[in-house]
Amino acid sequence: MPKMKTHKSSAKRFKVSSSGIIIRSKAYKSHILTKKTAKRKRNLRKDTTVSSAEAKNIKVLLPYS
Repeated sequence: MPKMKTHKSSAKRFKVSSSGIIIRSKAYKSHILTKKTAKRKRNLRKDTTVSSAEAKNIKVLLPYS
């Protein structure tokens, strides 16, 4: 059987932790930053987890991670 292909855009956006939890970065941090407070921008730097409903679909896109 041939190898499965990894969905490359998903591989750039998501990382899988050692316990199998999928980690993503937060949105709204790329532009129009002057009107956002320092606290809000600081919290946007942190990574967060993907919901369990979406995690099932993402694991299909990332077969070898």
